[in-house]
Amino acid sequence: MIEFVGREAEAVMDWSGLTAAFEAGHLLPQPKIADLFLYRDRDVMLDRAAWITGLGALVKVATIVPDNGARGLPAVNGVVTLFDDVTGVPTALIDFHLVTKWKTAGDSLFSASKLARKDSRRFLLVGAGAMARAMVEAYSSLWPEAEFTVWNRSTEGAHKMADDVAGLQVADNLEAAVRAADVICTATMSTAPLVLGAWLQPGQHLDLIGSYTPNMREVDDLAMRRARIFVDARATTVDHIGELMDPIASGAITKADILADFYQPDLFKRTSDDQITIAKNGGGAHMDLMTAAYILQRWRQR
Repeated sequence: MIEFVGREAEAVMDWSGLTAAFEAGHLLPQPKIADLFLYRDRDVMLDRAAWITGLGALVKVATIVPDNGARGLPAVNGVVTLFDDVTGVPTALIDFHLVTKWKTAGDSLFSASKLARKDSRRFLLVGAGAMARAMVEAYSSLWPEAEFTVWNRSTEGAHKMADDVAGLQVADNLEAAVRAADVICTATMSTAPLVLGAWLQPGQHLDLIGSYTPNMREVDDLAMRRARIFVDARATTVDHIGELMDPIASGAITKADILADFYQPDLFKRTSDDQITIAKNGGGAHMDLMTAAYILQRWRQR
């Protein structure tokens, strides 16, 4: 019998448990991964599949329709199916938005736990959507004294988020907000750089979430050149996402400048307080699989 796990499972989840699941998942054999993209003007259908021996298999199908906001609907929708590792029998359908929220935010939290300075306090969110709100939860679990500021193209959107998130400040000037931050998290749908390398300061960490197609960018080439670059998985980022493809194509960086991914834990770290670090969140299907397996485990243990 296939189990259905809905958003009520969030009550039995925690961010430390998820990052521990990521730690354990990356000690298993590397996954088999395949992605399929279908495009219709601005709309995208993304089909992601992963199989990790010892954990199981997953298929996640998502549609991204940017105009849904005007319809009062989420821009991203989809379904997540888990399969047994040995038999291949479907075992669970898990709420798509639950998996996406925790996978995406947990991915960047896992990076920040390795790369951001432990004394970080000022967190800047670039973008005021659902993922920015999730990052407030995620970062606060590790930095309970964190102070959050949001910048958004639409000031109205930033103020709406501030109305919902206690203590959140709104920035009017992105450059000034970037210069003042310890950790910068970008979660936008931008196709042109928003955060410029000339603004970055020693010791900062950047979590780049939004870019997931070849034509999307959130930071410029200078930012990539100034930073020590890390990714969650080379296989799902380097040749697939504009944030890396463009600066490699321009010669600003080379593939050798990508220092490590989560499968290289000994290298995935900050080595001095004055380094600028960037973590590109690609969020491959293997991360969805680790997240979905964690959700199902916690739900069954409730």
